[in-house]
Amino acid sequence: MSASAVTPDPVHLVLGEEELLVERALRGALAVARKVDPQADLTRVKVTDLTPPELAELVSPSLFAEGRVIALESAQEAGKEIAEAVMAYAKAPADGVTLIVVHTGGGRSKVAKELPAALRKAGAVVTECPKITKAADREAFVRNEIRAAGGKADPEAVGALIEAIGSDLRELAAAASQLVSDTGGKVDADAVHRYHRGRAEVTGFAVAEKAVMGDRGGALEALRWATQTGVPHVLVADALADAVRTIARVSAVGRGDPFKLAGELGMPPWKVKKAQGQARGWDGDGLAAAMSVVAGLNADVKGVAADSGYALERAVLKIVAAYGRR
Repeated sequence: MSASAVTPDPVHLVLGEEELLVERALRGALAVARKVDPQADLTRVKVTDLTPPELAELVSPSLFAEGRVIALESAQEAGKEIAEAVMAYAKAPADGVTLIVVHTGGGRSKVAKELPAALRKAGAVVTECPKITKAADREAFVRNEIRAAGGKADPEAVGALIEAIGSDLRELAAAASQLVSDTGGKVDADAVHRYHRGRAEVTGFAVAEKAVMGDRGGALEALRWATQTGVPHVLVADALADAVRTIARVSAVGRGDPFKLAGELGMPPWKVKKAQGQARGWDGDGLAAAMSVVAGLNADVKGVAADSGYALERAVLKIVAAYGRR
């Protein structure tokens, strides 16, 4: 595409709190501006550090027609005067300047809260960057990252990658891209396990998975390895609690189609299917005992127990024993 065919949008609204998505929106706007002017640069400034005259100077057209991208950050904290100045500018933006207003969606004042709606009305290009907290949204993010990198992945592979990496979007994005590159685009659970075997072995998930299957030796070995490599005790405790509670919830609704139960339980289908397999070794009394163990463990690893490492080992042994009550 030639520079003459590109016309950067003059005003952008980047709305939300997910840092990775916000950064991508800024880079995207800068990339478009550089198609017109390869020397265009990005200037980032907090709205609270600006006065209306300073804003006017920032967005004034350059005498040398240089492309500029101005990112006004933390716009939700804007005072009345600067917010009104931003709104006024958006109605009549200058040529050769791309203004990006970064806003969380909330607001310290009434006018700051109204800023997103005013910018939308003025014709700003809106990029939504909501915080990703739900499991389904995180899975969708990973699928999209793999697709964007030119690959395909089944639900089991997506779930395995999240278990191996965790919830950090930057790490998930990097891992998804690397997997597509290393597998030629076909990402399955085996590929994830091969590539992230070392990391997966030292997470709390590995300890929990062996404990809820009654594997005493495997669970203790995984726990010792996790401890030696510095995995925080609280993360192991959280993984144990999540595994036990998930099995209890899935057991309570009985067997059924994982995809139908996923909506009812508020968890992804792969997790329901996995818990259904794990639940075969549990009865009601055993689950009740295991639930009691993980409830007490949470307090133990947060300071109640004199030795949180010992508390973890004792909890693992109790969960394994509860598994064998059938």
